[in-house]
Amino acid sequence: MFDIISFIERKRDGGAHSGEDIREFVSAFASGVVPDYQASAWLMAVYHSGLKGEELKEFTLALARSGQILSFGDLRIVDKHSTGGVGDKVTLLLVPLAAACGVKVAKLSGPGLGFTGGTVDKLEAIPGFQTHLSSERFADQVRRIGCAISGHSADLAPAEGKFYALRDVTGTVPSLPLICSSIVSKKIAGGADAFVFDVKCGGGAFMEDYESAEKLARALVSLSKALGKESMALITDMDQPLGEWIGNSTEVLEAVSVLRGEGPKDVEEIVINLAGAMVSIDSDLSFDEGCDLARKKLDDGSGLETFRAMIRAQGGDERICTRPEDVLPLAGKKKVIAAPGECVVRSVNARKIGEGVKRLGGGRMSLGESIDLSVGARILKKNGASVREGEALLEILYNDEGKLADALPYFESACTFDHAVAPSDAGAQRKLILGRVG
Repeated sequence: MFDIISFIERKRDGGAHSGEDIREFVSAFASGVVPDYQASAWLMAVYHSGLKGEELKEFTLALARSGQILSFGDLRIVDKHSTGGVGDKVTLLLVPLAAACGVKVAKLSGPGLGFTGGTVDKLEAIPGFQTHLSSERFADQVRRIGCAISGHSADLAPAEGKFYALRDVTGTVPSLPLICSSIVSKKIAGGADAFVFDVKCGGGAFMEDYESAEKLARALVSLSKALGKESMALITDMDQPLGEWIGNSTEVLEAVSVLRGEGPKDVEEIVINLAGAMVSIDSDLSFDEGCDLARKKLDDGSGLETFRAMIRAQGGDERICTRPEDVLPLAGKKKVIAAPGECVVRSVNARKIGEGVKRLGGGRMSLGESIDLSVGARILKKNGASVREGEALLEILYNDEGKLADALPYFESACTFDHAVAPSDAGAQRKLILGRVG
């Protein structure tokens, strides 16, 4: 019989697990033999003691093999994963854009984690959209239209899904080995042959400084290589939120606007670069040539048409592509945060914005909690912007006055200002792609 207490103690004391013990633990947790409170104790032990190379490889494989591993036959599947950021709606438009470039994309996504939003939550804002596909339907859709996005089904990496939800409420989200194993196990379970990682860096990301982000990027590429998978990681800026909107419905709204050529340029630039990476890892084209192809497919509307095909295939309301405001649930109350005087916005704290939206109901405060898809916040002024007294900085969409009261301290303290003269770098071009690994 598996001795869970000794297993926890070994990692608590900095020891290493055997591959057999790791496989037994994952199986016991997935089946319910090991309860959440003991799995939580082990997660915290890993947070402090880490997982060594062979342990990490075995844990990742155990998570992936806890259910079915998809096979696409002769198709070469490229998947993408973001480490999560505030306003990160990239997957919503990257998946169809990469597919429009000829890449076959089978994307498994999760709900929100911590103060960052989740792709599955955002897609659930689209009426009728089916976020959990059977393995057969998932694979068939990728073959037919080139892409699909699905949440965790009962037969794809079920153990990883349980660990993912538990990490969100146990303070163990920022653990490097747990992040890597979570990400890569889902890629393997989803049948991908190659991976592109979007590693966020800055105040609105789990990795707040470049050194930590690069360490994660290298760890992801190294783990992928150890498992026989080709990969590339881009380190991208998350010092301020990506785009203008943060929320669930609101981020879908913005994603559609980018596909229509009307959205924020920072979102567009990130998507073009990630699509370029996916194209280059899937073909003989260079990274720059891949970016050029992605730009062409965005400009000629191919990305939007592939998005429409994906929405149709997964049962969603196709009007999302033409009249998203008429389709998406949007909160009915509005609150504006105004500038305190004539000044320059020195910084917009992405983490505080994310925490504020979470407290409006747009994220989970406890395991299994339902979320309000309609709430959100819009950033009207970003770093370096000059503003007048009373000019709107943030626009908040909300439904509940009590939740707004909980959220306001985060929103009201999110912006810092220079009241004297504009800093020398005010309005400077924001560097979005900070590095590339692999």
